[in-house]
Amino acid sequence: MCGISGVVFKDKKLHPVGDYMTKMLDALQHRGPDSAGFAIYGGLGLEENEYLLNIEVKEAPGLLEQVKNTVITTTPIKKEEIIPSVEDYIIYRCKIALNSFNELKPLIMDIDEIKNVIVLNGSHSFEMIKDVGLVKDIAARYNTKDKMGTHAIGHTRFSTESIVDRYHAHPFQSYIIPDITVVHNGQITNYWKIRDPLERKGHIFETTNDTECIVHYIADKLNEGYHLEEALEQSVKDMDGPFSYIVGTPNGVGIAKDQLGLRPGVLAENDEVFAIASEEVALREVLDTHDVEQISPGEARAYTI
Repeated sequence: MCGISGVVFKDKKLHPVGDYMTKMLDALQHRGPDSAGFAIYGGLGLEENEYLLNIEVKEAPGLLEQVKNTVITTTPIKKEEIIPSVEDYIIYRCKIALNSFNELKPLIMDIDEIKNVIVLNGSHSFEMIKDVGLVKDIAARYNTKDKMGTHAIGHTRFSTESIVDRYHAHPFQSYIIPDITVVHNGQITNYWKIRDPLERKGHIFETTNDTECIVHYIADKLNEGYHLEEALEQSVKDMDGPFSYIVGTPNGVGIAKDQLGLRPGVLAENDEVFAIASEEVALREVLDTHDVEQISPGEARAYTI
């Protein structure tokens, strides 16, 4: 079933977007109790060549030091933080600097080779927060209410395929171009038809989750020069199945809905805020919802800043 949401502040200034997204996702908690996630854009304040890594590490003697040593072989660690989690794991966060974005994915792959370690994400312009459990528990663990930003997307998950863990929680990310994320409700039934051409073009898939297929598809279209709304519109033509999904980019968000309209999606905006979600109850957390629009079957909408 899953719940998805997105919000953009039109003035491009920093707002407590983490708090707003927490409230939106909590309002959608009934749509998925397994895990929840946030992609909060605009608040990290990193230098041009800096990136933030989120790494899941099992609590075992020497393992965290092995992770740090692997990172250091590529780049010095500029800042680090340990976030306690659940199930005998911690989240190790570190800020690093790279010569180019193209070095990010190879470093992630090197870290992923360590047993009982997996990189949840690496990013420059957004902060990824995702974990198993309920929205309020995750929000407290990661202090999401104090996260500032310009826009964000989020997800509450009810798993119908693939396992329930932090890595398979949404948002999903592609490293074809920087900082593209997706949250998704539904199924892509022609998954392999979409995935095969992307793999032949060099996209690296880490899971068989169809949401990962969507984020690679959108990143590929944007890399080819499509505008966000054009990429969303083309996806509706190319993808089969019941779905609605939201894309986050460094410049805004967008939503697409399957041609039969089998998954929900609503929109509302005013002079200050553009917001989208699975249900109106989430929109009420960020703005007056007297003028709610239903996303039509086969429709794509985007707002960029």
